[in-house]
Amino acid sequence: MDDERPGIGTIRLADEELLSDEELWREDDGGDHSGWWCVRTDPFPCPAWGCTFVAQFMTAAHLVLVWQERDDPNLLWHAQRAKEVGRNPRVVAYEPACGPSASYYAWEAAGRPVHGVKGKPTPADN
Repeated sequence: MDDERPGIGTIRLADEELLSDEELWREDDGGDHSGWWCVRTDPFPCPAWGCTFVAQFMTAAHLVLVWQERDDPNLLWHAQRAKEVGRNPRVVAYEPACGPSASYYAWEAAGRPVHGVKGKPTPADN
């Protein structure tokens, strides 16, 4: 009988493609989230290789994540996480001028889509 247990290995992502803005996930309801709450941070780059987007809010797929309640446990957890990695988070009221938005819970229900994965270029990328 063969012992086919999982082992330790490595995975190399090949042929990563950047999605155009039109292909990024969008929330279905398209609702106005004015007055909801979001987490503003110091600017940080999108982790997708080659993407030039710089976020100033907690985002997913380049959308500002918003919560209805300022004391929502998930909002506070994400703000704490941003603090732990040095992004200087501030909970602020969302306004359309912040950029396109998505409800955190709609994003979560959609499977937490993201724009890209953090990685380093391979020699073929240079």
